[in-house]
Amino acid sequence: MSLLFGQVATLGWVVVKTILLYVTAVAGLRLTKRRMIAELSPFDFVAAVAVGAIVGRTATALDTSYLTGAAALLTVIAVHAAITQLRLRYPFPHWFDHAPRVLVTEGKIHPRQLRRSGLTEGDLHTILRQRGVMSLSSVRYVIFEAKGVISVIGSGGDVGDVAREALERVEHPAAGE
Repeated sequence: MSLLFGQVATLGWVVVKTILLYVTAVAGLRLTKRRMIAELSPFDFVAAVAVGAIVGRTATALDTSYLTGAAALLTVIAVHAAITQLRLRYPFPHWFDHAPRVLVTEGKIHPRQLRRSGLTEGDLHTILRQRGVMSLSSVRYVIFEAKGVISVIGSGGDVGDVAREALERVEHPAAGE
């Protein structure tokens, strides 16, 4: 019966540990830099998963204390904060972030860049349709951004200073692609 319901006497401690870990995680994350959740980089994602795993495991494990969980939690948060700071200094951004890639130029798809981005032409077409693009001829550039978001720049008019800056940083497709 204890395999099904566990030890009822320990439930109070599970609740206390869960609350303490939650408060510790929120407090620790509030001390770090604010980042957009929708734009998680791989190291942001790993930190988020690690925080969740530590809170979940520590809260339910009878043999793991709150202090052990808090130490692990604060270590992950501190390492994440350090990496966030390193990303701001040359040459470290290249260690943590991929360069943007040009997937389409003047309506021409670059298959090698699609493969290197882990995308198929079908994926690209789906993304373009979702953005209201029905013809490749209306596309000047499609850029696979460092955080996995796709930017579509239409063929009409000036590229603009924001897009021009991004295009200067991109990993350009090989000639003849």
